[in-house]
Amino acid sequence: MATVDSTTNAQQILNSFARTTTKESSTTGDAQNRFLTLLTTQLKNQDPLNPMDNAQVTSQLAQISTVDGIERLNTMLASLMEGQQSNEALQAAQLVGRGVLVPGKGMVLTDQGAMGGFTLDSGADNVNVSIVDGNGLEVANVDLGAYEAGTHTFQWDGTAIDGSKAAEGAYVIKVTATSGEDDVNATALELGQVSSVIRGPKSTDVQVGSLGIFQLSEIQQIL
Repeated sequence: MATVDSTTNAQQILNSFARTTTKESSTTGDAQNRFLTLLTTQLKNQDPLNPMDNAQVTSQLAQISTVDGIERLNTMLASLMEGQQSNEALQAAQLVGRGVLVPGKGMVLTDQGAMGGFTLDSGADNVNVSIVDGNGLEVANVDLGAYEAGTHTFQWDGTAIDGSKAAEGAYVIKVTATSGEDDVNATALELGQVSSVIRGPKSTDVQVGSLGIFQLSEIQQIL
């Protein structure tokens, strides 16, 4: 008896799903049928002395066709967006545990040194990095030389301005760049490790450790 009841319940559930699916898929068709019924009734009951002309009929048919086309287009776009987000999530999952450079001014000095980055809008004759501690005091100043436009990395061995070894910990960097006498726009980049993937309603984002949440487009370099 238990087997019969389980089979019956399963069949009822499947039948319920089937009815729901049929109802959802026929929404557009019902709307078209209602429109055609109203149009037919209107034609049957029109004033013989003032009949509806062909232009009016054509216009109304074009309207229902346009609405149907828009609904189909929206459904297709929603499906494409869903597929794109799924692909982005799969790509982002491969970044978990990887080091990335994202916009930020922080830098962490360890016993092995520190790494940072920057992006230049155009080529520069000289790029300079000022490294400041938590009290706002400049600890080191590094001249990196000339760089082309794009994203670049640099390393700091921890040597302070006076030649001593700087204390390990968090620092803030400021990147400046010049080309001749003109300033070049430079954006500082911070090194972090991707810890998780977040799939939002409109995009796939990544959690970069304690640095925060970033969009995939904000990742400037993968290390």
